[in-house]
Amino acid sequence: MNTRADSIPVSLPTGPWIYRPWLDLLVGCGAWSAPLLVIATWLTPSHSHAWVVAFYLLAVAFNYPHFMATVYRAYHTRADFEKHKIFTLHLTLLMVLTGVLLHAFYWLLPWVFTLYICWSPWHYTGQNYGLLMMFVRRNGAALTPEERRWIRTAFVASYLMLLGSFQTGGSTDPLILSLGVPAKFTLPARLVLGTTFAASIFIAFRRLILRSSWSAMAAPLTLALTQFLWFVVPTLLELHTAYQIPQTRYSSGILAVLHSAQYLWITSYYQQREARAAGQPGWRMAAYFLTLIAGGIALFIPGPWLVSRVFHFDFTTSFLIFTAVVNIHHFILDGALWKLRDSRIASLLIDRVGKAQPSERAGTPLAGPMSAGGAPWFRSRIPSLAAFRVSVVILLFLWSGMDQIHFALGTDEGNLGALLLAARMNPYDSMLQARIAFAEARKGQKYEEVAALTRAVAINPHSSALQHACARAMIEDGEYVEAYDHYAKMLGIFPRDPDALVNYGLLAARLGHPDEAMASWERAVQVDPNQPNPHLYLAEAFDQKGEAAKAARHWEAFLRFRTAHPADPTAGPRQEISAAIQLADDESRINHADAASTAYLSAIVLAEHAGDAKLESLALVHLADLQEKANDAKSAAHSYERGLRLDQKAGDPRSEAFDWFNYGQFLRRHGLPDELAYACFLHAETLMAGMGGHDFETVRSIRRQVESHLGRKAVATQRNLPAVLARATDLPPGSF
Repeated sequence: MNTRADSIPVSLPTGPWIYRPWLDLLVGCGAWSAPLLVIATWLTPSHSHAWVVAFYLLAVAFNYPHFMATVYRAYHTRADFEKHKIFTLHLTLLMVLTGVLLHAFYWLLPWVFTLYICWSPWHYTGQNYGLLMMFVRRNGAALTPEERRWIRTAFVASYLMLLGSFQTGGSTDPLILSLGVPAKFTLPARLVLGTTFAASIFIAFRRLILRSSWSAMAAPLTLALTQFLWFVVPTLLELHTAYQIPQTRYSSGILAVLHSAQYLWITSYYQQREARAAGQPGWRMAAYFLTLIAGGIALFIPGPWLVSRVFHFDFTTSFLIFTAVVNIHHFILDGALWKLRDSRIASLLIDRVGKAQPSERAGTPLAGPMSAGGAPWFRSRIPSLAAFRVSVVILLFLWSGMDQIHFALGTDEGNLGALLLAARMNPYDSMLQARIAFAEARKGQKYEEVAALTRAVAINPHSSALQHACARAMIEDGEYVEAYDHYAKMLGIFPRDPDALVNYGLLAARLGHPDEAMASWERAVQVDPNQPNPHLYLAEAFDQKGEAAKAARHWEAFLRFRTAHPADPTAGPRQEISAAIQLADDESRINHADAASTAYLSAIVLAEHAGDAKLESLALVHLADLQEKANDAKSAAHSYERGLRLDQKAGDPRSEAFDWFNYGQFLRRHGLPDELAYACFLHAETLMAGMGGHDFETVRSIRRQVESHLGRKAVATQRNLPAVLARATDLPPGSF
C-alpha cells in the first residue's frame, strides 16, 4: 500500500542525543580525541610503517566516505541539486578545470595545496561549532546573541592560533607556502588568542550552565574541549617545547580521521531521518555506507592511477592534486549545504517535537547512482544495468585493494624487494623511486641508487629535493661530469635555487671552468645574499685571480654572516678565523693597513677563544709581517715570538718550520747577530727533515749560506742550539 510522503511523521528523537550518549560523546563530540591523538603520537615513531599503512586503510573507511557523504547530500535529489546548482554544477566544473590546470602547470600546486592545508582546520572548526550549536538547541537552551558571539569568538581564536603556528618561520615542505613570520611576532599573538579562547568559553558556558545544568551541557562542553585539544594544545606544546606542528601531517592525518568519523556520525543520522520523512522505507544504513565507501574510492583512487599510467604523470603528485581539489570542493559545498538556519535541516537535526517541513522533506530523486538512499542504486528493472552497477562497485573495491597493497609495499622503506614489486605495479611514482634509491644506497649499490634517482627526477622534475638527491648521488659515485650536466638542466627549472647554483659552481671549477663557476656563485649571492658558502668560494676565486679588493668584500660578507648566525653549522669557527686572516691579507695587499691590523687582531682573539693554536700562530705571524712593513719592528718581533711559542702547542712541524725560517729572515733584515738567525734556520731544517721538496731545499740553502759566513761560530751555535733559540725569542726591546 502506497503512502504519501507528507503523511508519514518524522521519527522523533527520544531525547537530546543523536544515537546514544556514549557514542555521541565519543565520536560526535570527539571525546576520544585525547587518547587517539596520544596513541597516534606514540605509535608513529616506533611503528612507523604499520601506522602509515593502518592510517591509509582508515582513509578508505572514514576519510573518503565522508567526502562522498557531502556529494550524496548535494546530488541525491533533484531538489538539492537545483537548490545549490552554483555549487553542484558550476563550482564542480571549475574544480575539474583546476585539477587539469594543476596537472599541466606544476607551479600552481603549492598555492592550491597551501589553501587546502590552511582551510582544513577552519573546516574542522566550523563543524565543531555547528555541532555545539545543535546540541545546545536540542537541549532546549536558548542562546543569547552575546553568548553566541562569545562561543564564535573562542572557536575563531583557536583556529587563528593554529594558523599562526603554521605561518611562523619558513616552511620545510615545498608544497606548502608560509609567510615566514618570525616567532617573536607570532608568539605574543598566539598567547593572546589562547587566552581569548579560554576566557570566551568560560564566559559563555558559565551563563549557559547557570540557566540549564552541567548534564545538559555535557555534549557542548565536550565539543569545546575537543576544539581545545585539536587546536590550542598543539600550539601550547610548540610554545613550551621543541615540538613543531607539521602542517601536512596535522591537517590531513589523525585529525582528519577524527573529523571524518564525526562527519559520518551526523550525516548518517540526517540521511536516515530525511529518508523516513520522505517515505522511503527501503532506505538502509548498510546500503548508505556501502554507497559512501564506493563513492569515496571513486573520488580518490582511480583518478591518480589513470593519470599516472596513461599520461606517465607522477603518481604521488597526481594524488596530492586530487586530494587538494576534492577537499576544497568539499569545504565549499559543505558550507553551502549545512546551515542550521535552513528550516529543513533544523527540523531534522534539532526539532524534537515537530515534523519536517512538508514542502522540503524530499525532492524528486535524480536518475542515476545517487537516487533513493543507496540501495535502489543496485536494483533496476533492467537486469544488465543492475549487473553493471554491481560490477562497478566490485571493481572499485578491487581497485582499492590493489591500491592498498601498492601503498603497503611502496612505503616499506628498506625492503628493496617490496619496493621493486610496488614499482612494477606503477613505475611512475617519484617518491617510490626515491625509496628504492635509499634502499640501494643502504646496500652500497651506488650505480643503482643513481639510476633510481634519475628515474625519479624524470618522473617529477619539479621536485628540487629529488634533483639535489640525484646530483649528490652522482657526486658520491664520482660522476662529476654527469652531476655537472644534471645541475645545468636543474637550473633551467630552478634558476633561483641557491644550493644548485653553489654546487654547479663547484663542479664547474673542478672541471676547469673557473669563469662559469664564479658566474654561478655570483648569481647565488644575488639570489640569497645571506648564504655564506658562495661568498667563501668567490673570495678564494678572486684571491687566485689577484683581485684582492673584490676578495675582501666577500670575506667581509662571510664574516658578517658568521657574526649574525654564530650557531650556523655551515660557517664554523675555523672558517671564521681563516676568513678573518684572509681578509686581513687582502686589506694589507691593497694598503689598508689599519683595516688589516684590525682583522688580524680579530682573528687572534677568535683563535684564542676557540683554542686553535695553529691559526692563532698564523694570524700572529701575518700580523708581524704587516707591523714590519709599517716600520714597527719591536711589535713585529713580539708577534713573531708569541706565534713561535704557540707553534710548540699546535703540533704542526711544517708550519712551525716556516715560522722559524721567516723569523730568522726577519732577524737578518734588522741586523741582529747572525748566530740567532742561523739557529732559526737550523731548527727549521730539523723540523722539515724527511719532508723534502722545494721548501726544504730553500731552507737548507739559506742555512748553508749563513753557516759559511759564521765559520766557527756555527759549530758553537749547533752545540748550544736550545739556548740560542731561547735568546732569539726573548730579545730585549732595545734590540731594534
